Amino acid sequence: MVQKAERVAPARKPGRNGAPGKPIGNITRGTTNPNRMRRVDRWLTGTQAWRLRRAADPLVVDLGYGATPATAVELFLRLRTVRPDVRLCGIEIEPERVRAALPLEQPGLSFHPGGFELPVPGNPVVVRAFNVLRQYEEKDVPAVWRIVQDRLGENGIFIDGTCDEIGRRASWIALDRQRPLSLGMSMRFGSFALPSEVAERLPKALIHRNVPGEPVHRLLQAMDRAWLEAAPLAGFGNRQRWTAMCRALREAGWPVHDGVSRWRLGELTVGWEAVAPLPDTVP
Repeated sequence: MVQKAERVAPARKPGRNGAPGKPIGNITRGTTNPNRMRRVDRWLTGTQAWRLRRAADPLVVDLGYGATPATAVELFLRLRTVRPDVRLCGIEIEPERVRAALPLEQPGLSFHPGGFELPVPGNPVVVRAFNVLRQYEEKDVPAVWRIVQDRLGENGIFIDGTCDEIGRRASWIALDRQRPLSLGMSMRFGSFALPSEVAERLPKALIHRNVPGEPVHRLLQAMDRAWLEAAPLAGFGNRQRWTAMCRALREAGWPVHDGVSRWRLGELTVGWEAVAPLPDTVP
């Protein structure tokens, strides 16, 4: 059952006798598929692996894992290659989804009812919330970000992202405890004609900002231009063409992160300052 959307309120105080308050958030559709989150997981185990390695407490939260826990289990197994003692807590606001996941618990992997308040002990080093905020109002996003950011541990990161049903197109915003850091995008070669097609999978904070005058619109248009200009490299493969696009964007002054080893995967990450919504247009 999908709960009718409600405004996201500030964190609620515990109830009587210290009992937990009502979970913060709404029940979402919960649609998911195995291997759907592979692109963001690959980024987490690559460029962000240092956060997990340095963590005194390797706590990770998969927030809103959906109707089945497949992607939470996959994240747990992938992160164990970086930090064998990682602890992953899957959190779902729908109690029945949690009950269905309990048989899959094992040392280091557990499932809990709750919402954005993250009802688990400790301060996570990674919180992944994919295809969750997409089902909320844009004006609720900053409040949700703040709730989760306040729970992060040292060097912690919150990933607010969206992807298509089979994970061929994905984008995500990375935030630390103070601010948004970057926008990441990853696309399967051969699944698009123009890079700007990722626009339909932008996170909630940006998806309605893909209009003339907004920074994210300028970025997507610049990606398309650079992709088309790199057409002569298509004969050498899409990896070469995508790499040329990323290099051209960096040379044009866009704050492109990482390098060829990530670009060859169909990834592009830019600093948040390049895509942040214009202040005078925020509702």
